[in-house]
Amino acid sequence: VQLQASGGGLVQAGDSLLLSCAASGRTFSSYVMGWFRQAPGKEREFVAAISRGGASTYYSDSVKGRFTISRDNAKNTVYLQMNSLKPEDTAVYYCAASNQVSIPTMASYNNMNYWGKGTQVTVSS
Repeated sequence: VQLQASGGGLVQAGDSLLLSCAASGRTFSSYVMGWFRQAPGKEREFVAAISRGGASTYYSDSVKGRFTISRDNAKNTVYLQMNSLKPEDTAVYYCAASNQVSIPTMASYNNMNYWGKGTQVTVSS
C-alpha cells in the first residue's frame, strides 16, 4: 500500500489543522493505521492509531484530548484532526499502516509495514 499525507502547514498556538493520508490499493480496511511524528533532533514517536474498522482508537498522552484520529474506508483515507496546537507539536507527521497488529494499542514504530512521506506541521508561539 502507498500512503500520501497532506494538510500540514504553519499555524499559531491554539489553532487547528486537519491532516489527511490517502492510501492506494483495495485492502486499506485490513490495516491498522497510525500517525507518528518526528521533531528535529528527536526520534520518531507515536501519536495515534485506529483499528481497521475505525471503532477503536489509541493516543499518546501528549495529544490525548486534543487530537482525533479517524478513517473513511470507502475513501481509503485516515485523518488526524489536531486542535489546540502547541509549539511542541511542531514536527514532520507521518502516516503508517500495519497488518502485523490487530489493535491500535499495539501500533509502534517497529511494527508498521508501510510509511508515507511526511507533512510538516509548524506551530508558532
